[in-house]
Amino acid sequence: MTQAALPVDTPPDGALRRLSDVLVTRHGLLLLLLLVPPLLWLGIVYLGSLFALLAQSFFSIDEFSGTIVYEPTLKTFGELFSPANLDIIIRTVVVSAIVTVLAAVIAFPIGYYAARYARGRTKALFYLAVMMPLWSSYLVKVYAWKLLLAKEGVVGWFMAAIGATPLLDAILGIPTIGGPSLSVSYIGMVLVFLYLWLPFMVLPVQAALERVPGSLIEASSDLGASPSQTLRTVILPLAFPGVIAGSIFTFSLTLGDYIVPQIVGPSSLILGQVVYAQQGLAGNIPLAAAFSVVPILIMGLFLVIAKRTGAFDAL
Repeated sequence: MTQAALPVDTPPDGALRRLSDVLVTRHGLLLLLLLVPPLLWLGIVYLGSLFALLAQSFFSIDEFSGTIVYEPTLKTFGELFSPANLDIIIRTVVVSAIVTVLAAVIAFPIGYYAARYARGRTKALFYLAVMMPLWSSYLVKVYAWKLLLAKEGVVGWFMAAIGATPLLDAILGIPTIGGPSLSVSYIGMVLVFLYLWLPFMVLPVQAALERVPGSLIEASSDLGASPSQTLRTVILPLAFPGVIAGSIFTFSLTLGDYIVPQIVGPSSLILGQVVYAQQGLAGNIPLAAAFSVVPILIMGLFLVIAKRTGAFDAL
């Protein structure tokens, strides 16, 4: 007794079947189709809007009517070299550099402990502690720090409780970096920036230190090197790419921020505030666009220098 063969449904040999065969056999075409939508989004929406903004920097403002003169000129870029505007650029770069250096100094021992000694639950708590500040609102954190650093805030109360108010007053009395209170001084601004961007330095440094072989440290010790020599000649060179990666984050984020200086810090402007004011309140879009070019050029120079030092080779 024989069984009847069951009919097998075969897919129709249509356009979809031929298209499927082409995509399976030509992986490059499939990859291209997958990349086209995000690349179009990046090219049109992001880069397109960026180039449209940068194009505005080659126009100027009519001094009498206040309207934009759509004629190519370098006059707006020339305004960047006026003493007041040049002072803003230098001030912003200095603040960004100070925040970056302090973040690296603080992040390195934290990352070293996490990479070399933290295990299991301790390492999980480390990641939790580093990432937790990122979970709360940016504005909430900034306003909370403004209250902490105010003259009647927690910091002032604590300094008074331990009898260190004269020391705090002496620090606030330092020209340029001081002020009536920490909340309206460059010291307070740098502290807030440090708190906000420190996780972006700690994680790359910790990841770089994780990749430093323990055998190299042991070999350095066996060859008679002191701990400080091992740190300078073995650990720091191998962890340097992580420091550069973290510096890119902290430096660029500080360079372009305009919210923190408006809430915490002195009345002196930095780049982000000027861009916001020129394109919003003043309506001088060409000058705002010219100021926007400055962080791009500074970060481009920063990346070129970092690449020449070989910091990206081990990333």
